[in-house]
Amino acid sequence: MKISQRHTWPATIEEAITIQEQLRGEVITKDALTEPIQYVAGVDMGFEADGTISRAAVAVLSFPDLQLQETAIARRPTSFPYVPGFLSFREIPAVLDALEKLNTIPDIILCDGQGIAHPRRFGIACHLGLLIDMPTIGVAKSLLVGKHEELLDQKGSWKPLRHRGETIGVVLRTRTGTKPLYISSGHRVSLPTAIEYVLRCTPKYRLPETTRIADKLASNRA
Repeated sequence: MKISQRHTWPATIEEAITIQEQLRGEVITKDALTEPIQYVAGVDMGFEADGTISRAAVAVLSFPDLQLQETAIARRPTSFPYVPGFLSFREIPAVLDALEKLNTIPDIILCDGQGIAHPRRFGIACHLGLLIDMPTIGVAKSLLVGKHEELLDQKGSWKPLRHRGETIGVVLRTRTGTKPLYISSGHRVSLPTAIEYVLRCTPKYRLPETTRIADKLASNRA
């Protein structure tokens, strides 16, 4: 997998903001996928040794049947604090290590976090997608920024997520009777396509199968 070294990893919030501001203009929110999609992947992060070690996990599934094909785990010292809006600087270094171990290269990656539904429109899905030049989708379990109308309690229902006068994503019900997810474009994926693939990767549970498996691996529950 080709990884672009676009910057050094920052030590301060001010340095991280500068990187986000510099790179966000390169994010592509239109479809630039290699079709047909044969493999989808999920990435997630856990922590060991009281948070001092980052444990990144990636799970690659065949598409559309969602059968597990390959997994990879990577660990490295945690080098950036937990600060909302700066998740990528804490997690991506270890995620890149895990992705480099893969033999099966995914066509699209679903990230446990935000895409452009972010104060500076540069969440972890955008950042990762740009560094590896691969289609990515932000699939977040909680709201970071924006407002939306009340959502119907039915799988597949969604409402636009808006912030500062623009649509930055959607709030999507992936399973009837459960909390919704917050979906946004990461890189090289339009919002309608992001909604489509999240739903197609969520046949039974609230979370996409990619995320469920990666989460178990990252948390050492697999």
